Amino acid sequence: MDEISVYLFLGFLESGKTKFIQETLEDPRMENGERTMLLVCEEGEEEYDPNLFAVKNVVVVTLESANELTFENLEALTQKHKPQRIVVEYNGTWLLQQFFDAMPESWVINQMMTFFDANTFLNYNQNMRQLVFDKIQMTQMVVFNRFKPQMDKMEFHKVVRGVSRRPDIVYEFLGGKAEFDEIEDPLPFDKNAPVVEIEDRDFAWFYRDMAENTMEYIGKTVKFKGMAALSKKVPKGYIVLGRHIMTCCEADIAYDGFAVKLNGKIEGVQTRDWLTVTAKIIYEYNSVYRAKGPVLIAEKIERAEAPDPQVVTYY
Repeated sequence: MDEISVYLFLGFLESGKTKFIQETLEDPRMENGERTMLLVCEEGEEEYDPNLFAVKNVVVVTLESANELTFENLEALTQKHKPQRIVVEYNGTWLLQQFFDAMPESWVINQMMTFFDANTFLNYNQNMRQLVFDKIQMTQMVVFNRFKPQMDKMEFHKVVRGVSRRPDIVYEFLGGKAEFDEIEDPLPFDKNAPVVEIEDRDFAWFYRDMAENTMEYIGKTVKFKGMAALSKKVPKGYIVLGRHIMTCCEADIAYDGFAVKLNGKIEGVQTRDWLTVTAKIIYEYNSVYRAKGPVLIAEKIERAEAPDPQVVTYY
C-alpha cells in the first residue's frame, strides 16, 4: 500500500491555521504535481481561495462535525480522490486521538504544527488546559501568532515546555517578523553528578528526560523517592518504583515508574510502600516494559515517608 504524507495543522479557531495553509499552497515550491486533498475540520472567518493556489491539483473537503471523522469516511475519501498528499486543518475542540483512530493505514503523518493566538493563549490554557495540552504534546512546532513586544515570552515558553521539550517555539509578530524561542531549559537536577539526586518535586522532569534521552543515563547512579508497585508482570526480585504524574489535568493522572532490581537490599515490600532508592542504571529487557528499557540495580534502598503532595506535575 502506497503511503500518503499527511501534514497536520492544529490550533483553536482564528489561530492562524487557514492563513498559513493558504500561503503554503500559494507557494510555487509546493507545486510538484501531487494530488492534494485539503481536509478542513472547522470553518472560521477566513476562507480558502483555491484560485490563488500555486498547487493546482487540490480538492477541498470539509467535515461538518466530529461524527464524520471516522475510519470508514476517511477511507472512502481516500478511494474517491486518490490523494498523494493530505493537508489537514484540524478542529481545535476535537481531541487528536479521534483523528489517529480514524486514520487509514496508508496515511502517515509527515509534519505536525500547532498555532495559537498569543492574545488568547494564556486564557485558553487556564480554562481549557486539556485541549491545549492535546495540541502541544506531539507537535513539532508551536507558533504564537499576533505576538506583541510587551508580552512575556517566558509565560508562553513555560506552558509549552511543561507539556514537551521537543517542539520548536516561534513567536510571530504583527507585520510578519518572527523569532525562534532561544530560552534555555536547564533540568532541575544535575544530570552529570556522581549521584543524580532527584528532589520529590522534580520526579516528573526526571521521568520525562529519562524517557526522551534514555541512553544518556545508562551507567549513571541515581537517587530518588518513589512508591512501589507489584503485579504479575513484575519479575521476582524486582519492583516498579515511581510516582503519580499529572501531565494535563486530574483526569489524566497516571502512575509512571521504573523497574528496580532489589538485589536483596530490602524485604517485604508491598504495593504503595514509599522507598528511597540509590541505584545504577543499566539497559536491558524487562517484562515490566515488555521491551528493553532502563533497569535500576539497587545499591541502597530504604523505607521513606510519603511526600506531600504525592502527585507531581511539570509545574
